[in-house]
Amino acid sequence: VQLQASGGGLVQAGGSLRLSCAVSAPTSNNYVMGWFRQAPGKEREFVAARRWSGGYPYYGDSVKGRFTISRDSATNTVYLQMSGLKPEDTADYCCVGRYGWTTAYYSKDQYRVWGQGTQVTVSS
Repeated sequence: VQLQASGGGLVQAGGSLRLSCAVSAPTSNNYVMGWFRQAPGKEREFVAARRWSGGYPYYGDSVKGRFTISRDSATNTVYLQMSGLKPEDTADYCCVGRYGWTTAYYSKDQYRVWGQGTQVTVSS
């Protein structure tokens, strides 16, 4: 499985942006998709995760209520809708994947498949 993220760019604070992640191979219902981000000089941070089959999505505390993770099974694409963007959301965003749910969904070590990142810059 290969992942390719896109949709990053420059946006003003308070604006919105939607990131996409194309999944190269058909996924199974036990596949888990997620997003992480990394700002310069900072640790990689968990953003969101959900099962491909649906169910409850999980979010990092800093993005709850502003970001939404979703997927389109017809096109094998995962989305990250971001609204109410803040300058502190500026980072390189990567989509990730793994087979099987884990209670440690927030840990980068749980994901074997990483896509190339897409840069999001939020100006104040």
